[in-house]
Amino acid sequence: MADHTPAGPAELGADMDYAEHEGTYRAFLSLAKYGTLVCVALMIAMAFGFFVGGFFSATILFLVICAVVGYLIRDLPAHIT
Repeated sequence: MADHTPAGPAELGADMDYAEHEGTYRAFLSLAKYGTLVCVALMIAMAFGFFVGGFFSATILFLVICAVVGYLIRDLPAHIT
């Protein structure tokens, strides 16, 4: 039978590129933040359009919510340390 116990160090690969990892993490958090904003704004605009009636007014509301809240959350920190 072959012996499958590791004979070397636990990490055998190349050094990690931590700057690339951090950039990817920041991009993911940004996508999650603005994706959540768009989903919530869309739900609010759809409810407004359903109860009040009017596609045009719901579209304007969606754009206003995205612009205002997007402006307010643009500088939020990625995480609190």
